[in-house]
Amino acid sequence: MVRSRDSRQLGMQADGLLTSQNRDGGWPYRRDGRSWTEPTAYALLALHAEPSAVPAVGRGIAWLRATQRSDGGWPPQAHIAQSTWVTAVVALLGPGKLGSHAYSRAVEWLIRQTGEDASLVMRMRQLLVGQPLTFPGWPWFPSTTAWVTPTALSMLALRQAPYYANSPPVRARLDMGASYLLAHTCSDGGWNYGAARALDYDARSYPETTGVALLALSGSDSPKIRHACHCAQMHLSDCRSSEADSWLRLGLLAHGRLPADILPAALTARTIVDMALARLASVASQGHNPFLKT
Repeated sequence: MVRSRDSRQLGMQADGLLTSQNRDGGWPYRRDGRSWTEPTAYALLALHAEPSAVPAVGRGIAWLRATQRSDGGWPPQAHIAQSTWVTAVVALLGPGKLGSHAYSRAVEWLIRQTGEDASLVMRMRQLLVGQPLTFPGWPWFPSTTAWVTPTALSMLALRQAPYYANSPPVRARLDMGASYLLAHTCSDGGWNYGAARALDYDARSYPETTGVALLALSGSDSPKIRHACHCAQMHLSDCRSSEADSWLRLGLLAHGRLPADILPAALTARTIVDMALARLASVASQGHNPFLKT
C-alpha cells in the first residue's frame, strides 16, 4: 500500500514537471514563464530516472548546453551576460548527463570562484581586529562574499565525478568548503545564509540552509554535525515551506537521521524548483539520493 502510494506520488510529481517544460527545452520558475537556468537544472535532476521523461530531458540538456558561457559557467537566464552560482546547480547533473566537456568546464569555473571574504586583504584585516579567519567558501556572484547555499551546492556539484572529486585541487576546495560551513553554524546548531552573529546577537538558523548544508556535509560526523541534525529535526517538525521541507529531508536522510515518525507534510509546491525538490526528496526516501550519486 505504501509503495503504491509512493509510486503514484512520484508519477504525479513527474507529470507536473513534464507539463511545465517550455518549448525551448527549459523550465520557468512558474508555469508559462520564460526559461531560467535554476529550475531547468533542478527539473532535469528530478526527472533523471523517469523513463517517460527521456525526450524532455534531452531537450532540457540541449537548452543548457546552448546557454553555457565561454568561461564555462552559466548565467541565471540566457540573456544575462554573467556566470553566477547557478553553475553549481547545473553541474549537479554531472558528466553523465551534461557531457564530460561541459561538466569539466563547469568544474574549472567553480574552482576559480572564491568568496571575497577569503582574500588576502580580508584575512589580514581579520587578523588585525582579532576575528577568526574565514575559510574559502563560494559566493552567489563572482568576487563577492561567500554564503552557505552556494558553498553547499558547489561542494555537491564537485563530487559528481570521482575523477574530479579525488583530484588534489578539488579535494582541497571541498575540504575548505566543509571548514567554511562548520565555521558558520549558528548557536542553535543550524545555518542561516551566512552570518552566525549580527550586531553582537546570535542569528537564528533557517530550515532550507540547514538542510542543504547538512547534505553537503554528507559522510562527515562530529559533535557539530550531530547538533545540526538535531536542529534540522526541530525545523522539520514545524516546517511550513515545501522547499525547506525537501532540503531538510534530503539533509537528514544523507546522515541517516530522518525521524521515522515524521511523515511528509502536504505542503504546496509553489514553484518548479519546489516541485523538483519534492520529487528529489521522495526519491531519496526510497534509498537513492541523486545529489550524492557519483
